[in-house]
Amino acid sequence: MAFDPAPAAAALRRIRQERAIVSGLPAGIAPRTEAEGAAVQLALARLAGAIPPCGFKIGATGSRMQAYLGVNEPIAGFMRAADVHQGRADLRFADFVRPGAECEVAVRLATDLPPGPCSLDQALAAVGDFVAAIEIVENRYGDLAQVGMPTLVADQMYHAAAVVGDQGEVDWRRLDIAALGGRISLDDGSGDQGITTDLLGHPLNGLAWLAGSSVAAAFGGLKAGQVVMLGSVTPPVWLTGPAIVTVEFPPLPAVTLRLA
Repeated sequence: MAFDPAPAAAALRRIRQERAIVSGLPAGIAPRTEAEGAAVQLALARLAGAIPPCGFKIGATGSRMQAYLGVNEPIAGFMRAADVHQGRADLRFADFVRPGAECEVAVRLATDLPPGPCSLDQALAAVGDFVAAIEIVENRYGDLAQVGMPTLVADQMYHAAAVVGDQGEVDWRRLDIAALGGRISLDDGSGDQGITTDLLGHPLNGLAWLAGSSVAAAFGGLKAGQVVMLGSVTPPVWLTGPAIVTVEFPPLPAVTLRLA
């Protein structure tokens, strides 16, 4: 019997609306493979009114993030336009479930990338802007082993929202974007730092991976104008209350998130 993604998508949407924790979907509706997870994600995007999506996030592209999550390959998820903010965002802490912030870089695509194998050179050629970004993630999962990789794919891999920077006057093609240092800072003085080399060796290797992924195939490829979050150079900083978060990848313009 062919897999029907609709019941799993409806269940995940209901869990999200109820602000409940995902502890694994019933065996009769849960996706069993990454491709089935991508089909559920597409169905979830339709329920969310996100076709076509504003863009995609890629999680677990960094070795520190893979070790943190206990996975050995990236996972991608769609992003709604309403959840992607430009430069700075002022949002309510109470609107998120166990939120955290990640120190990321992102791109805006200048041209389409069709689904299928993609080289680093092809990925580079498709990029318009390369910018600093913050991903707001939610720790909305119970035991990850019980949830399973296909359901993580279906549920957008922790994604809640994003703050995406502007290019400003910086010509990113003159930068060594494969060795760009980044820092995430909180108003309480805490923070962390990392380097884009940690993102699959080169941050745009993630974009090439996404173009060839089951998620890109499900959504019909990547389109000009979409934003792609390339992954975090640090583990997530989990927030216990209102905070101001800044991410910097000099000389790129910084981005700021205020959760009140």
